[in-house]
Amino acid sequence: MKAADVRAKSHDELTTELLVLKKEAFNLRFQASSGQLENTARVRQVRRDIARIQTVLNATAAKGA
Repeated sequence: MKAADVRAKSHDELTTELLVLKKEAFNLRFQASSGQLENTARVRQVRRDIARIQTVLNATAAKGA
C-alpha cells in the first residue's frame, strides 16, 4: 500500500484497515514462531503498512487539534 493510497482514505477506513493489519501481523508472528510461515517478507510489509496508517492518522489528528 502506498502513502498516497493511505492519504486518500477516510479516517474510518484507516482505522478499519489498521485493525485488519494488526490482526494479520499477530497471525504472521504466530506462524513464524510455529515454523509455518512461508512468505517472510509479508511480515515486513504489514509492519510498514501499519506504520504508514498510524503516521497519517497522527498527522490528521495533529491538524485537527
